[in-house]
Amino acid sequence: MRKLDRREFLTVAAGTAAGLAGTGLQRERREIFDLVISGGHLVDPAAGMNAALDIGITGGRVVQIAEHILPSEGRRVIDATGRIVAPGLIDVHVHVFDGVAQVGIQPDLIGVARGVTTLVDGGSAGATTFPGFRDYVARQARSRVYALLNISMPGMTVPNELTDLRYVDPEAAVRTIEENRDIIVGIKVRMLAGIPGGGDVEVMRLTREAADAAAVPITVHIGGQTSPLPRILDFLRPGDVVTHALRRQGSILDERGRVYAEVREAMARGIHLDVGHGRGNLDFDVAEAVLDQGIMPTTISSDVHRGNVAGPVFDLPTTLSKFMNMGMTLEQVITAATAAPARIYDFGEPLGTLTPGAAADIAIFDLVEGAHEFMDSGGKRRSGEQGLVPYAAFRSGRDFGSITR
Repeated sequence: MRKLDRREFLTVAAGTAAGLAGTGLQRERREIFDLVISGGHLVDPAAGMNAALDIGITGGRVVQIAEHILPSEGRRVIDATGRIVAPGLIDVHVHVFDGVAQVGIQPDLIGVARGVTTLVDGGSAGATTFPGFRDYVARQARSRVYALLNISMPGMTVPNELTDLRYVDPEAAVRTIEENRDIIVGIKVRMLAGIPGGGDVEVMRLTREAADAAAVPITVHIGGQTSPLPRILDFLRPGDVVTHALRRQGSILDERGRVYAEVREAMARGIHLDVGHGRGNLDFDVAEAVLDQGIMPTTISSDVHRGNVAGPVFDLPTTLSKFMNMGMTLEQVITAATAAPARIYDFGEPLGTLTPGAAADIAIFDLVEGAHEFMDSGGKRRSGEQGLVPYAAFRSGRDFGSITR
């Protein structure tokens, strides 16, 4: 066979390319992703996405959301067919100062492996104990760990950190926040029984002073205040949070079982309600009464710690399942554990969404249909028809699997 000269070779090559294009066999070069999650139903309320969509991930960040990404375009492919895919959950109320705070638990036991890629510790550490929290918890955990700084300097290293108001030091709190703004996202104050008479109002005044100086939101734990709840609400500003709103004693319901008018007014001016399930802070009757009156919590959190991780709380997905079985939709509970927390707290980067450019913090769940039994903090039981069960989780595109009970 005669060897083609250069002009003849280029002519033949051009013709061959044209022929391939005509048959559809020639394709433009496609991007190869580090990871593709395919076949799942994506629920991302912050991005307005609730549909069957694939996710392409490279360099630990979301690169593409599309109806179909070819398996050949991923170096690794996770088949999520039949499963719910969501942004990594954000639990805004946990206690993970393990070995120091009385109820502290290891963060990764209740964090990323259960689909909760971001944890916010609810005041376990105060100004004097926060350096230890930073070095031995936040820096060591595989989950993202942020914190609400306890207004009392020792934090939850004592049974009630507000029995001695000398430990409530706004200047120390502000100084600690300024030194740790990368992980401190707010201030926590716990209204516990045993605060000296009238001291709850003074504590709120001092907490307000610190929060204003540091420009961070307050989360107030209600239930043990001696003053009426509306008096406590007077100290809150838009962006602040009331946690344990659905507990039996000291909840947001008045003596007639109606949501306080002052609570409705507070919500209208931008105050948020948080669940904070915990060992004593979710009552099914109260929650159902509040929901029936048209009030939904802004955020759903677990308040999981050493004393309730084996039940009745277990984890955040179980807590979300309880609210689904009280009438909230899947999209509503995911909003309360992704988009809503990301609006309230400044995490320093976009979390709670999977829009392109965001960190690839992803949770994959089985939505298991069938009989489920759930328990509130007081032991009351409810039967449900569906539950969210963690299947796999990723922080910045890294697979951490799941933990099943």
